Amino acid sequence: MPDIETIAAREIDRYLNDKRYLLIDVREPADYRRMHIRGAVCIPHEYLLQRIQGLGHTVPILYCDRGGLSMQAARELVEHGYRAISVVGGIQAYRGRYLERDFRQK
Repeated sequence: MPDIETIAAREIDRYLNDKRYLLIDVREPADYRRMHIRGAVCIPHEYLLQRIQGLGHTVPILYCDRGGLSMQAARELVEHGYRAISVVGGIQAYRGRYLERDFRQK
């Protein structure tokens, strides 16, 4: 079993404008609406395997709340032959300038 590639949350910004990568939030849509990283798409974990096929050679960078779910999702993708990168610490560890919050939500 190959090791899962990881990056620190502080490294996310350098990938956001690189078309070879796609930032994917694997949390539920309500969590994504409350807070997400600009440029990320929401593909909940349970739909990831079926939706990943449309990415072609784009490498998914996965994040969740704290990093556990994105690590599990990355492991599942790797087991199916994909390359995937998980963000250590998830969105809770992200301190970059692309954090978007919806303050109207509770």
